[in-house]
Amino acid sequence: MAAPIIETCHVACCANRTPNVLSWGRGGLIAYGTCNSVALYDPQEKCVVAVLNGHTGRVNTVQWVHREDCGRETHLVSGGSDSLLIVWEAQDGKFKQYVECVGHTGPVCAVDAIHLDNNKLLIASTASDSTVKLWLYTGSKAECTHTISFGSGFMMDVSLAWLPGSRVPILACGGDDCRIHLYAQCNGQFRKVLSLQGHEDWIRGVEWACVDGDLLLASCAQDCLIRVWRLVAKSRTKRNAQEERTIRMSEDVFTLTQNDASSAFAVTLESVLAGHENKVYGVHWQPPVIKGGDQHQSLSLLSASMDKTMILWAQEEGSGVWVEQVRVGEVGGNTLGFYGCQMSPDGSMILAHAFHGALHLWTQSHGKEGEWSPGVVISGHFNAVQDLSWDPEGEFILSVGSDQTTRLLTPWKRMDQTQPTWHEISRPQIHGYDMQCLAMVGRFQYVSGADEKVLRVFRAPRNFVENFANISGTPLAKLLASSDTVDQPEGASTPALGLSNKAVFQGDLTPKTNEEEGTGFNSVSDRYQESYFHPLTLNEPPPEDHLLQNTLWPEVQKLYGHGFEMFCLASDSGRTVVASACKASKAEHAAVLLWSSTSWRQLQALPCHSLTVTQMAFSPNGLFLLAVSRDRTWSLWKRDDPAATPTNTEPHFSLYTSTRKDTAVHTRIIWSCDWSADNKYFVTSSRDKKVIVWGDCSSSEAIVTPDEPPVIRPCSSILDVGDSATAVSFCPILCPGNSYLLAVGLESGQVLLYKWELSEEPAGASDWTRYGETDSSYPLDTHTGMHACTPHKHTIPSFHHFSF
Repeated sequence: MAAPIIETCHVACCANRTPNVLSWGRGGLIAYGTCNSVALYDPQEKCVVAVLNGHTGRVNTVQWVHREDCGRETHLVSGGSDSLLIVWEAQDGKFKQYVECVGHTGPVCAVDAIHLDNNKLLIASTASDSTVKLWLYTGSKAECTHTISFGSGFMMDVSLAWLPGSRVPILACGGDDCRIHLYAQCNGQFRKVLSLQGHEDWIRGVEWACVDGDLLLASCAQDCLIRVWRLVAKSRTKRNAQEERTIRMSEDVFTLTQNDASSAFAVTLESVLAGHENKVYGVHWQPPVIKGGDQHQSLSLLSASMDKTMILWAQEEGSGVWVEQVRVGEVGGNTLGFYGCQMSPDGSMILAHAFHGALHLWTQSHGKEGEWSPGVVISGHFNAVQDLSWDPEGEFILSVGSDQTTRLLTPWKRMDQTQPTWHEISRPQIHGYDMQCLAMVGRFQYVSGADEKVLRVFRAPRNFVENFANISGTPLAKLLASSDTVDQPEGASTPALGLSNKAVFQGDLTPKTNEEEGTGFNSVSDRYQESYFHPLTLNEPPPEDHLLQNTLWPEVQKLYGHGFEMFCLASDSGRTVVASACKASKAEHAAVLLWSSTSWRQLQALPCHSLTVTQMAFSPNGLFLLAVSRDRTWSLWKRDDPAATPTNTEPHFSLYTSTRKDTAVHTRIIWSCDWSADNKYFVTSSRDKKVIVWGDCSSSEAIVTPDEPPVIRPCSSILDVGDSATAVSFCPILCPGNSYLLAVGLESGQVLLYKWELSEEPAGASDWTRYGETDSSYPLDTHTGMHACTPHKHTIPSFHHFSF
């Protein structure tokens, strides 16, 4: 029997907050930096096909090394805050890390590369150490051949090309001195040949394009302008007497001497493009194509700005004047603008990445020139994901993160696709504090906690339920039969200067007449529309602007009681009780609070621990509540028999048993805990690298007394996983042969799969069998079913899993 394999069916990740972090290859794959990794995204299949891990710091720049025959790239270069450049090379359809370029002493912010003869690469990189370095990659190693120092200045972008009619590389650098510095290779060394002036603020992007034997250089800057420069060989600029009398742009000339032969080149300003109203961060030419055996470069230029727009520029036929062809972007919202842009190889799709990491894709309408529509694209948190939870039916996932958002992902089932792809279809909460925890309470209701003392309860609006049915393929009648859908509002919106999502009902969407509005304003707030929600009928995942504005869930309750920021939440399977805990450095603040999920009033405070409770878990039958803490102990609480207190209808819990510092097995903070599906055992994992199964909880019939509480001992050997175990979870489906399947998440980002089998005298971890693990770098394919875990590069705070 073959060993089980952990397969990944979806990776949710967004782009890092840097301008040069994304590159679109001729093979159709989009490479972008996400945290410390490089993700390869297929916009046609709408999924991440590979994750490349090698950097130890944030990836700031990614660049495909384009081939002169316009074929599929075989090399990719990335640079990060770890001051490293990494060259990735394709072998057998997989990209592998080949060479690290070590030399920069600061974060790398931009990189470019071109192919040389004999499968060599010339790589240019710029970093915050005020240098630009040239590297020669030969397949087995990379050597720094030249370093250009800019003193106290910084270069923001670099671009490499071949001088017209030669195999001499030329380098363009744009930086904070508002100038474009041109360097050309002469006798094996790069020397400065020109400095182009014109921009009045920091230059953010430069890119070369070869057009009819000439070079065009596009540059963009924080002065809101784009400049197009033309570089030609001087021998081609001989003029007759008639041309001498015409008005011509001034030109800058430089001469290169190679092997006793001199060549002159001239640079002129071709055009200045003014159309953006804020800083322009990205400018890119449409990729060239091969026609009739020759490379053909289309004169189409794409720019992205912090004014939330992208503009597609082209030369007007006849006059040759550069004009705006298409403008796309966002309207409204509270987000900042675009950090960069890219164009698909055939020019039919354009992509921007925003300040908050979101990708924005537009597709040209078939048969309708000039018409572009938003497309479906991947999304994800742009900061650490702190917690996640499945809905009770296992059809969608809710996650919260330090990016102050709650996101909902579900499979998108299409008629023309055999395999569904996962997408974000709702953003129920956009908060002003970093999110920390959540717990589902029924199908369409959840409680969330953030870096504040308040818990917030959210309930799905009707518009979400209808769109969820359309996208997931679940019958709407089945969803509306849930008790969570009674008296639902239509949607939600966030008032100006507010943190609470306000419910929007059908009557709020009806426009008021002049008679209803009155002739005057009662207050200043009456002058401005408070509700920005517009109901949508979606048959596909919504774009980013709709996620921000039209997919919020209304907040139905606030829960007060904790003295410090929230840390963890749990709810029972019967949807009757919610448990919460906050950050604590004293026992008086470390108590677990219980809340009724019907009246939302506080039921109990459960004091036991002296430091922060890090995670809690109710047993599947709701009889026990388990809590683990920073104080290296765990506590087990049991629900009182309702027959013993007939007058009290609310649930009540009493301390069943606990470990103390002198009896604790774990020697470091206990990070995570979970219950087996049969309610017999629970598992704990800790920073001390230990995973322990405890029980049997169902067999103990001892009477709880203050003097002699029941003793629950480890029933497994101590499993040493070799790294801090930050998350653990039992598989909810029992395995045959009195065995259990567990997943363990490590601080390194790896997920391990173990089978534990109860034995009479476990010794030397003989009761544990390692079944599988996630690889740190491997190609990912789309698979059926829902995954239990995905490969990470950082600590996994928590994870849950479900299987069909």
